[in-house]
Amino acid sequence: MRIHAVHDLYEERLARSTRPFRARGCKVERCSYCMLREHLCICSEKPVISSNAAFLLVMYDDEVLKPSNTGRLIADLFEDTFAYIWSRTEPNSAMLELLEDPQWQPYVVFPAEYAQPERVAEKVDVDTGKRPLFIMLDGSWAEAKKMFRKSPYLNNFPVLSINPDQPSRYKVREASKENQLGTAEVAARVIDLYGEQQNAEVLDLWFDVFRENYLTGKMNRVLPDDSALKQLKQYVAA
Repeated sequence: MRIHAVHDLYEERLARSTRPFRARGCKVERCSYCMLREHLCICSEKPVISSNAAFLLVMYDDEVLKPSNTGRLIADLFEDTFAYIWSRTEPNSAMLELLEDPQWQPYVVFPAEYAQPERVAEKVDVDTGKRPLFIMLDGSWAEAKKMFRKSPYLNNFPVLSINPDQPSRYKVREASKENQLGTAEVAARVIDLYGEQQNAEVLDLWFDVFRENYLTGKMNRVLPDDSALKQLKQYVAA
């Protein structure tokens, strides 16, 4: 199994915790990689994709510790995924260097209504020799807004806004807005807009696998016969 940036960030954040993280369901025995109940672990089922896109997950303080986080699903599939804990006063120096690296063309993924009109990009238009770096502000909606407002090092990058055409399938956390999507769902829309439709579909299906297994464990239910994993395997094999 490939260990990625979110796994490393999880260990780093856990190591500097002064007290145990007590999220809902903290007494459940979980896989430390996919964060699902051990008997519902999906680590061995990860599909393999190839993509020209990269992601930067800027995660609010304890977001990486939450079993319900879907940012790690992006890192599961997209090899060039970077992850850092957000800090208002001391942004990570490696993250700042990444944003200045000329090989990348960063886009901040956030609703257009919160950005100045001149910053809003309607499509992904990458310069020759560069690759897109999609910046995801990963946390609750209130936390994401705070990160967007208080991260001046992001102010010079275009804002890519996603308008979902259907409600979120997440249901793991209660969204504050009706059309609010999970982080992985937004990433799938971004990748689709970039032109990698097949990768977008695989990420959507991988999200469905996580969601179904998470809710199965949460509700102490049995996985359905026509499971999301079966649908993913059929799509990948086609």
